[in-house]
Amino acid sequence: MFKVKTVKIDGEEIHVFNSAIFIFEASTGLTFECNVIVTEVVVKKYQREENVIVEIELEDGRIINSIMMVNTIHGGLPQLHLCCDIDDTEEYKDFDRVNENDTRFPDIEEGVTLEDIRKVEMPIEPITLKLKLPIDQVEWLKKQKKNELNEIISEIIKLKRQ
Repeated sequence: MFKVKTVKIDGEEIHVFNSAIFIFEASTGLTFECNVIVTEVVVKKYQREENVIVEIELEDGRIINSIMMVNTIHGGLPQLHLCCDIDDTEEYKDFDRVNENDTRFPDIEEGVTLEDIRKVEMPIEPITLKLKLPIDQVEWLKKQKKNELNEIISEIIKLKRQ
């Protein structure tokens, strides 16, 4: 089995926590496939894309360049599924093959946690809060800058979680 060293999507290198790279054999033909565990930020960035230019560098030094379809895999850790049709099987002859009837697929989530992923890149999400406060507190809040309020709330949450 080949190990992925780096992955670039549209020229930008993404952090890969684990991966599986293989040839998928279906009745409709062969596809080259790469499943990668990435950060939630990367999934969000590419979830609406259909095709991307991908450069995959393997640990043995080989580089695979292709326009690939990109899909997100839902359910477990944040993952991207990159794939493209292949005609020249000779170029990919030494890759593992998975048949559409196989029940075995590489488990790339083993040993990786969401906490590990968020240490590399923490997603930032907007949130709207509806509060009922005394008018003097409301007036004070309205005078604060957005960044300052973000810091205040973040600090309060950190204190409460301890």
